[in-house]
Amino acid sequence: MENPQDVASSISRNPGLDLLRGLSILLVVLHHIGLRLPLKASALDEFVPRRILSALNWNGYEAVFVFFVLSGFLIAGHSIRRWGTLARIDAGAFYRRRAARIVPCLVLLVAVLSLLHLAGATDYVIQRDGQSLGRAVLAVAGLHLNWYEGVTGYLPGGWDVLWSLSIEEVFYLGFPLVCLVVRSERVLVALLAALALSLPATRAALEGNEIWQEKAYLPGMAAIATGVIAALAAARWPARPAWLDRAFVIGGSLGLASVLFVEGWWWSWIGNGVMLVLTLSVACLAVGLDREGRRALAGTAWLRSFGRLSYEIYLGHMFVVFAVVAMWKASGIAPYWSFLAYVPGVLGAWALGALVARAWSLPWERLVQSKHRSNDAPARPALAPD
Repeated sequence: MENPQDVASSISRNPGLDLLRGLSILLVVLHHIGLRLPLKASALDEFVPRRILSALNWNGYEAVFVFFVLSGFLIAGHSIRRWGTLARIDAGAFYRRRAARIVPCLVLLVAVLSLLHLAGATDYVIQRDGQSLGRAVLAVAGLHLNWYEGVTGYLPGGWDVLWSLSIEEVFYLGFPLVCLVVRSERVLVALLAALALSLPATRAALEGNEIWQEKAYLPGMAAIATGVIAALAAARWPARPAWLDRAFVIGGSLGLASVLFVEGWWWSWIGNGVMLVLTLSVACLAVGLDREGRRALAGTAWLRSFGRLSYEIYLGHMFVVFAVVAMWKASGIAPYWSFLAYVPGVLGAWALGALVARAWSLPWERLVQSKHRSNDAPARPALAPD
């Protein structure tokens, strides 16, 4: 799951979108702790409704799809601001910016995971039949780790999180080329809409393999395409009334909350269509927050900081989860108090992400971009016509 933080290097950050990203990465961290120390087995079950506990523990997958939509929205929006229209996108500059953001952290993570595997560290050894370290590294480099897991089974948690990057980066490898070949915005939107609306059908068609159903290319790409369409809509209608942005924010928030809290009701009614409700709700939120989100909501600075660090937190949080869970279980403390383990788990994930960003990923990103800044085309104010 990539966080397109490079957008912030050329345009001001959007606190509303950072808040949404922060909520999403927090749900991912809570999910991976909850798989090992579920909140319903703790003291919180006595006075917190189970629906809320379930929402906190079991929405990690949905949170990744929130990121997919936001990734499409932010990266397409940035491209429109930089080149004026997607038909004039500079593929070389686009790929360079993606690589500058993604590769340094990814290389570091794979190197550390490989060393831990070779050292025989608990929770990091690849030992399932049909899997090997070399093949896992190849799957990461070849952007098909999601397919590799679909065929061979889950990898250890530190590797498993990379399934979403395989989907995103395959999409973005083809995205500039499609934009340059199609050129017509109407045709591009039609193609993206067909992909976006295919989400329920593609998930339903993959029901025979639970892992592949969750991690296949097309469902994830459908969510990214939804974000791209939202970016095109926001750029095409820059003078829309403020009340409409507020309506998008309210409607999108209600839709997202309904999936997070009453997803079972949605599934009983429309099945896999619930994921389309999720992606369309996030798209509405993104369009509304594109302007309404410029005003920071008081008391949310901590969660927005999670959003700014979401890529680093996503890639590295399993190190913290494994360590906290291992220490908690070794302590012998009753599961009744296990909710307390969430505090060091969440704070530790943030601290590790902040350290990696400060010491590694952002310096590399700035170095690469500074060498090529003069080659970037100047931003244009609006979309060019078809």
